[in-house]
Amino acid sequence: MIVLPDNVDVPDRDTVLGQAIPFDRGRWISLLPDSTWWPAALDECPHIGRRPRVDRRAVFGIARQTDTVQGRRLLLVAALVWGAGTKAQSVNRRARIFEHSSPADIDARLGEALDVLRERGAVDAYRAFNNDQRIPFLGPAFFTKVLYFAGHDSATAPRRAVILDSVVSRALKAKGAVDATWPENGWTTDQYRQYVDGVQEHARARGALPDQVEAALFSHGRQLA
Repeated sequence: MIVLPDNVDVPDRDTVLGQAIPFDRGRWISLLPDSTWWPAALDECPHIGRRPRVDRRAVFGIARQTDTVQGRRLLLVAALVWGAGTKAQSVNRRARIFEHSSPADIDARLGEALDVLRERGAVDAYRAFNNDQRIPFLGPAFFTKVLYFAGHDSATAPRRAVILDSVVSRALKAKGAVDATWPENGWTTDQYRQYVDGVQEHARARGALPDQVEAALFSHGRQLA
């Protein structure tokens, strides 16, 4: 298990849920299989400056519909939008998912992985997405976002899903929680298990939820960029 140092100060949950990312609706719409993949709830997001912004709270709301094929599609897109921001390169890279897999194949793999999440928890769902249910161009940095929004708040399993991306990984290294061989992407299932267990233990010690710890790591990792 990864052991996080005591100086990882966690934000309150309202701050975490309010983490908002700007997005470009027009750019996304043109890259989706069709307009039905676009979550209508994103059109209700507030504008700050030139762009609307989607926060974690809004994506959690969309994630409540994951008991249907359409709901899972909307969650996937919402998680991608929240994670990608407005840079054309980032959006185009995420949209390669839809270029290289048919809607039916995405539906099947997404459904299977989220079934595993509900039945066996985040680590087994990570293994599914990273192996048999792999969706080309949907890597761990983004499928852990899907798992997080689908399962963090509703999880009854001992391991809640939390996001692991290169920014968080950078913070883990800087905090001395992992050694120099820890990768910035492409983590194994065992490495994700270590991360989830470490985050959960730190959250428990602080009387917080795991995503508060993840958000603190992400914030620190951004400062190091």
